[in-house]
Order: sequence, then structure tokens, then C-alpha cells
Amino acid sequence: MTVVRRMLFVAAILSLSPVVAASESHEASSKEAAGGFTLEQVLSAPFPTDLVAAPAKGKFAWVASTRGQRNIWIAEPSEDEKTYSTRSITRYSADDGQEIGELAWTPDASAIAYTRGGDLEFGDKPAPNPAKVVEGVEQAVWVVALSGSGQRKVGEGHLPAISPQGGSLAYVLKDQIWLGKLADSDMPIQLLHTRGSIHSLRWSPDGSFLAFVSDRGDHSFIGLYKLASKALEYLDPGSDHDREPVWSPDSSQLAFLRLPSPEEVRFQPQRAGIPWSIRLHNVRSGKDAEVWKAVEGPGSVFREVAADSQLLWGADDRIVFAWEQDGWTHLYAVPIGGGKAQGLTPGGFEVEYVSLSPDRTTVFYSSNQNDIDRRHIWKVAVAGGSPVAVTQGAGIETAPVVGSDSHTVALLWSDARLPLRPAIVSGSSPPRDLRASAAPADFPFSELVTPQAVVLQSADGMAIHAQLFLPRASNRSDRHPAVIFFHGGSRRQMLLGWHYMLYYSHAYAMNQYLASRGYVVLSVNYRSGIGYGMEFREALNYGAAGASEFNDVEGAGVYLRSRPDVDPKRIALWGGSYGGYLTALGLARASDLFAAGVDFHGVHDWNQELRNWSPSYDPATQPDVARVAWEASPLASVNTWRSPVLLIHGDDDRNVPFSQTVALTYALRKQHVEFEQLIFPDEIHDFLLFRTWVAGYSAAADFLDRRLGNKPASKAAP
Repeated sequence: MTVVRRMLFVAAILSLSPVVAASESHEASSKEAAGGFTLEQVLSAPFPTDLVAAPAKGKFAWVASTRGQRNIWIAEPSEDEKTYSTRSITRYSADDGQEIGELAWTPDASAIAYTRGGDLEFGDKPAPNPAKVVEGVEQAVWVVALSGSGQRKVGEGHLPAISPQGGSLAYVLKDQIWLGKLADSDMPIQLLHTRGSIHSLRWSPDGSFLAFVSDRGDHSFIGLYKLASKALEYLDPGSDHDREPVWSPDSSQLAFLRLPSPEEVRFQPQRAGIPWSIRLHNVRSGKDAEVWKAVEGPGSVFREVAADSQLLWGADDRIVFAWEQDGWTHLYAVPIGGGKAQGLTPGGFEVEYVSLSPDRTTVFYSSNQNDIDRRHIWKVAVAGGSPVAVTQGAGIETAPVVGSDSHTVALLWSDARLPLRPAIVSGSSPPRDLRASAAPADFPFSELVTPQAVVLQSADGMAIHAQLFLPRASNRSDRHPAVIFFHGGSRRQMLLGWHYMLYYSHAYAMNQYLASRGYVVLSVNYRSGIGYGMEFREALNYGAAGASEFNDVEGAGVYLRSRPDVDPKRIALWGGSYGGYLTALGLARASDLFAAGVDFHGVHDWNQELRNWSPSYDPATQPDVARVAWEASPLASVNTWRSPVLLIHGDDDRNVPFSQTVALTYALRKQHVEFEQLIFPDEIHDFLLFRTWVAGYSAAADFLDRRLGNKPASKAAP
């Protein structure tokens, strides 16, 4: 019995009348597709993550996941720096669910430390084992040399941080800091004993100090360990959340963020709050000072960007940070001596991935400036001036990192048909792929459709952006079944091409696959997502505060129902995580509009989910919040749920507890609603096994075909 069949067999055993188990015929659907390609083919391209620049010699590295096989790749420049050679420096060959990430170069660019195994999102939680390795799995720090001499395990743990001298590295194991050697097999030693959850290890440039964050739950401190004296102190400790330490180039000062406590309950709008600030600690004098503080109103609640650190120490002692005072996430700079923050990136767009050049003069970043549903790379001087476009066009470019020469940039890019891949750009030249022909020969580039940008109106009149996938060679007089997709997060944005996150790259592939099977697919960027400003993201009454996104669900359904190429009786929903929540909410509240749905690990009771992210939340002590959260939950409207649904969930999910699906299946049985389920033992939220994604999407496509009466033509015989 194959692994996929075993998974489905478990699901069938767990199913009881009036439940229908997910049909094993989904295996056939993954092998034959009307558009001439399979799910395995469209999911098969290597997916790059963790792109990092070496501190010397112009090298770059990244992790490539190919059908679940994760390995580290490097790119090395030729002598004239005009071409690059690429190669894999690890040799992992199994789809075993063991993640690789947290890459750290040695100062001389001769080796890379990395973490393998475990849950990289949740750190010290028990390592997931979806492949059911009977001898068990672990999370460990490894070092691999570029010379080809192999790799060596330093010890159990994660978050490696290599010292500037290059002889040792610090890492975290069971919320304690350990110190290991790079070049020999000496046993690591525990550097210190301390309370709290430890993260954000930051060596001082001279290697004398190690800063870190000690998270104590309702507050956190910046710790400073002095290697020479083996002494530990906490910088200006208080009752707030101190985080994101960043060193000055001369190791004499340390800046960090101070965010007021207590944290608000998650999944509720936060347009304003008690202002956050930037603090500065002088290592020599021991004195602390406030460098800058956000003003009250918009931007007073801190907004993160994707970066190694939320604070960048730029040239001329200017601190670069993100702020959304004008309602958009932008970059600002302020001198360490204080003063007014200078805006670096003004306009109606969002700044996302941010990287500082090694000479500290220039910030490179991705944004949707002038192209709201894509991403491009821009740069701006730390001293100020007009931003300059580094890339442009119909593609998507993101995650820039700057080479050791301070002007060559590596990035990740894609477009509507070409999946994400690493590239290099220098000067005004267009990006060049670092790794040529990475996708397999049978990847269906030419058979993919180009999604169209759509702006629809929600039920309450809000403009909602979406992407429309139409079947190839579709006759508008034909009435097609239709599927609406909702992303997760909800702090996400689907784009007009392959996504830069693996979860949503898979979702984009699934939408392409459904279009190849004759579906009209609408991917909706509902309110509370990113890309359209703070007011859209921090939507009033969203999520647990009132489910205002349901207006967008309804609006999407009405939009499709009005199209002449859509059969109004055959409109379905699908989505994962937050998108699973909206799928369930749409079916519970509007079964007359939506004929079926596929719910991947969705939220069904907000009061359960809020406790998962905010442990201090107690519905009994906040009855008004609890009542609204319940009324915003699909379970509150299950008595009007009639449409069939496929529920897919891994039972080691740390983001959306498996109990959410347990509670919904119980309620659906009581209501005599037909449902099918596909349960993956020991899988987490962001499925770790490639075969899990194939099995889940195959089951979803088969379910939609059966429930919507879709009969795509078989692949033509050769």
C-alpha cells in the first residue's frame, strides 16, 4: 500500500456516517489532467528560500527544496565577476520532512552553518516527524565546508550565530545559549544559564559581546553577555517588550526596539496604541537613552518588515527602521543622537524585504510601488534622496541581499509562468538566473495561464483586488464551474505570478492546475491582508472582532455568479489556514451561494485560536470579546451549513490546533452535513512532506470534480 493510500485509509477509518471518506480516485486525478500536466509536474520546480550573501568573496547561498528534498546551494563568481558557478554543498536525498534554514556564513566564506530538522517557526518545540521515522528525529546545528570535505553536526539546537573571528558559533538549545567550535569535534559548552525563551543572537563586530533577546512572555529583555568576564547583564530592563538588538560598527553601542506591554489579543485591528520607541545602550558608559519615539495615532503600533533585523545601523550612525505614520509601511532614518525621522520611501505602497549594503550606505528593498499586485526591487541611500528602481516589468522580484562588494544584488524572482528562482543583478542590467535549467524538463511552463488583475466590490462596497485564472482556449459562451481561493495569514497577498512563499507558491500551482481542468479560478486578496495600506490590513471588525471579511467572500461569489462564463450553481471555495476559516465561514453562512468547499486546517472557533496565540487570553474574563469572537466563527453559523466540505488537517499543527477540525466534524455530524476528511498524522501546519501536498491537492481536485460535476477530458494519448 502506498503512503498516499495509507493516509487515505486512515482518513476512511476515522470517518463515520453521514461522513464520506475522501476518495482514493484522487490518485488518478494527479496522474491525468485535462490541461496535459499533473499536480506533481506543476509542483516539481525547486523552491528557493533563505537567500544569504557571504561577508566576503562575492558568494551567495540559499536552500532549494525539490520534491521535498532540501539542500544548500551556493553561487561563486568567476574571476571577472561576470559569471557564477553554482553547486549543491549538501546531499540530502529524501522527502523526509526535515527543514533546512537559518544559514550563517563564516567570515571568510569558507563554510556555512545551518539548522536541520525541527519546526523553524516555533524553535524549541518538539521536532515534527511527519515521515514517521521510527528511530526519531532531532533539530540540530550543522556546519558544511565549501571545500567538499563534508558536513559536521555541532550539536542539537537551532539559530546558529558565527562569531566574527570565525572560530566558534553560538546557538540555542532548550532556551539556553551554547557555544560550539567550527573546526574540531570538541563538545559544545553551555554559555550561560538564564530564564526565558532565547532568540535573536547578535555578536558584536569585535566578537567581545553576545547580545540576545530573553522573552519572558508578557515582557522581554535585551541580554548582553561579556565573553572575557563571563558576565551577563540586561539592558535597561522594564515591563515592556525589548527586541531586535543591532550593533554599531565599532561595538561600542547597541540599539534596540521597545514595544509597550501588554500585547494586544491577536486577530483584531490595531491602528493605534501606546507608541513604541528606539533605545540606545552605550556599552562603555552603561548609559541608556531614547533615540526616537513614534507619535500617537497611525504608526504608533510597530509594523515589521522582512529583514535580518528590524533596525539597520547605517552610515554616519543613522538608524534605519520601518514606520507607517502615513498609513503605509515605509523606511525612515534617524541619527543616533535623536531628532526627527527622515522618510526614505514616501508614497502609496508597501516596503517589504529590506537589506543593508555592507558599506552601510544603501538600503535595498522590495515593494509594490507603481505595481500594486507585484513586487520589484528598489534602492535608496541611507542619507536620503529619491529611491531608484533596480528591477521592473511584468515579473516579481523580492528578498534582495547585497553582495560583499556592496553593489551586486542577489534576489528571488518569478513571473506568471516561471516559478521562483535565484538571480543576480548588477548596475542597470536585468536579472540573470544563478542556476540555469533548475526546473525539470517536463515542467509545464507553456501550459500555464497568465492571471488577470480584477478589482471587485465586496458586499459592503469595498474595492477588493483579485487574480482571475481562466481556462485556456475557453469559449465565453461555456458555463464553467468556478472556485474561489482565499490565502492564509491573514497578513498575506497573492500576486500576479508565482509567490515568494512556499505555501502560496503551492497554492498558485493548485490554482493553475484547477484552471487546466476547466475551472474559472478567482484568488481573492480580502481585507486584513497586506499590500494595500494599514487601513486595509487593520480592517475594522475583521477576524475575531467581527468577521468583516465575509463581505469580501460574498462579493467574490456575486462577482463570479454574474460572469457569463461561470455556472452560478457550481461555485466552490477553497483555502488554507485563515483561508480555511473563510471557506468554512462562507459555507456556514451562504450555502445557497457556494456549492462546496475544501478547508485546509481552518479556524472554526476563534476563542480556541486566540488562546493559541495569546496564552493570557481568557474568554471568561473578557465576555464581550468572547461573544464577538464566537459570533465571527463558522461554528456559530453551522445550523445554516448545507454544502459538502472536504476537511484536510495535520494533527501536529502548531498554528491552528487540530481540535478546530475535531470540533467542526462533531458539529457537522449533528447537522447531518456531508463532509469528507483527509488527516495527516504528525504533519504540521505548513506541510513538511512534498507527498502530503500532492495527496492533499489531489484529494481536493477530486472532491471538487465530484461535487461540482466537473468532467475534464483525459490527457490525450501520445
